[in-house]
Amino acid sequence: MSSKNQIDLPEVIGLLPAGGQATRLAPLPLSKELYPIGFHAAGQDSTCRPKVVAHYVLEKMRRAGITKAYFVLRPGKWDIPAYFGDGAMLDMHLAYLTVHVSDGVPYTLNQAYPFVREARVALGFPDILFQPEDSFEHVLAHQTATQADVVLGLFPTDQYQKAGMVEFDAIGRVSRIVEKPQQTTLRYMWAIAVWTPRFTQFLRDYLQEIAHTEQPHIKQPHTKQQLPVRELPIGDVMQSAIEAGLRVEAEPFADGTYLDVGTPDDLKRAIRDLTN
Repeated sequence: MSSKNQIDLPEVIGLLPAGGQATRLAPLPLSKELYPIGFHAAGQDSTCRPKVVAHYVLEKMRRAGITKAYFVLRPGKWDIPAYFGDGAMLDMHLAYLTVHVSDGVPYTLNQAYPFVREARVALGFPDILFQPEDSFEHVLAHQTATQADVVLGLFPTDQYQKAGMVEFDAIGRVSRIVEKPQQTTLRYMWAIAVWTPRFTQFLRDYLQEIAHTEQPHIKQPHTKQQLPVRELPIGDVMQSAIEAGLRVEAEPFADGTYLDVGTPDDLKRAIRDLTN
């Protein structure tokens, strides 16, 4: 018989923020999330077809048992719903939301609040390639077992200037998230996450607090200086959640890999690695 915790667990819904303009790759004839990289077998005859970037993260979500997901789009990126449709190609139910602000991923994710506020959220970026294949399975299992408010999937990187670096202890408790440091001894960045309705509500309240500040600024954890308004990283919100007492934990993948295809060099690398 299932335990009470298993019976009462909220459903898991995937969120894929796709509000960016891909300025580092411009001009592109399509949304970067649809750039073809590699191939897959499609249809009843398993015909070899091009595989677009966003297909990879959706595939990993589906492998973890996630059947419902929302893309959150900037207006104009209508080629994404035109391509994926209702999600049948992945045996998923996909839907699409639009976001009209450009102040960072937290605002994009918050657009889904009415649809995910009672669910567990699995966050995956549709322009990022990562391994292992069962990453979401491990992160989701960790959250189910520990009931942490947020569980981050961590990947080793030496490109810390481009990432949200994570400090965590031997039992996986996250104490600090540092966005794009110039220097650090931290080895792991986070790239995927699963969180509970408690963090979804925290995110909403955090953004509302910023909106109602008389002179809006973005909170800078661990610094006394208040910088000018800039694009808000989701890592800053998670850091504030830690400071507010939410439980954030880590699921590190020591042999994992991570590649953001949002720059020309990384896109070339992805094409080389996945088409050979």
